[in-house]
Amino acid sequence: MEQVGTRGLSADQRGELWVRWKAGQSLSDIGRALGKHAASIFGVVASRGGIAPPVRRRSRLALTDSEREEISRGVAAGFSIRCMAAGLGRAPSTVSRELARNGGALTYRASDADRRAWHQARRPKPCLLATHRRLQVAVASRLALDWSPEQISGWLRREFPHDEGMRVSAETIYRSLFIQARGAMKKELIGHLRRRHKFRRSKRSTTAGQPRGQIVDAVSIRERPASVADRALPGHWEGDLICGAKQSYIATLVERRSRFTLLVKLRDKHTESVVTALARTVRRLPADLRRSLTWDRGTELAAHKRFTVATDVQVYFCDPQSPWQRGTNENTNGLLRQYFPKGTDLAVHSQAHLNKIARKLNQRPRKTLGFATPAEQLRAVLR
Repeated sequence: MEQVGTRGLSADQRGELWVRWKAGQSLSDIGRALGKHAASIFGVVASRGGIAPPVRRRSRLALTDSEREEISRGVAAGFSIRCMAAGLGRAPSTVSRELARNGGALTYRASDADRRAWHQARRPKPCLLATHRRLQVAVASRLALDWSPEQISGWLRREFPHDEGMRVSAETIYRSLFIQARGAMKKELIGHLRRRHKFRRSKRSTTAGQPRGQIVDAVSIRERPASVADRALPGHWEGDLICGAKQSYIATLVERRSRFTLLVKLRDKHTESVVTALARTVRRLPADLRRSLTWDRGTELAAHKRFTVATDVQVYFCDPQSPWQRGTNENTNGLLRQYFPKGTDLAVHSQAHLNKIARKLNQRPRKTLGFATPAEQLRAVLR
């Protein structure tokens, strides 16, 4: 089969790729089905913003390949242009132009002419937002205000009820953002969408059943004892990572009963580094404060068994995409953003500085504790 494009995918393979992508298959699954690396599939998908190109169809007015075969046979038989046109039910000018475009009657070949016509028919229609400056400015300015494409489309219909030129669908806005080759919208505006995907994904897209990202022998939060949920005893912790610029991370541990917080400096988010740093910190705690740890599904704790052996602390994992199951930790991470704004490099902070920040947080009164501080609450439960 003839190979096309720089990524070595044939036209049939590209067609199958988009069918599978719209069905919700992962890049890895598509790559395995087509015998290609997932990176090759990503290149094709990303270049189109995850939006499948429209299926090409011939215009009903265009000559078909069978009609071109009839013209070729008519030329070989010496028929006149009018005679061939009458046999096809076409205007003589249509046949005349067809021959002229393809070297004349002496060199006309139906297959070559059909292939040339199919290739030259690729004339992409200019994007509406690329050719209508006033509309483009209106859309871009609202995107910068975090409006959704649907909100912008509806606002334009209401704001300009009698101006058809100031109308654009939400889908066109999405396509102009995700397919940068259109040259209509700046790529940075994607950051104002509520879901900041790099490209469009199918609603049926899922990673269910895929081996990547799974944590071996993970104990579900649903198996966690009731005594952890009711905060009756101290020593049950919730944990997570705070992410910063340049792939920098800090681990946060929050004791559920007292809201006492520990911050742990990390070298990276690989499970060996994270488990080693957490175990070192937790081993310094009194035995009464080492009962359990509830974590999200992040693979940074894939080596949880080693953590449990080192600390005697059982690890429970939340359900996927269920941050409320670690609500205490999520709330604390929000408070910590006062000291570690998003987008800043967290690697510049020493462990001593992290301890200082944690001390500040633990000495702040908390409404949920009746305006006692986490430090006071922890001392009280340890007496």
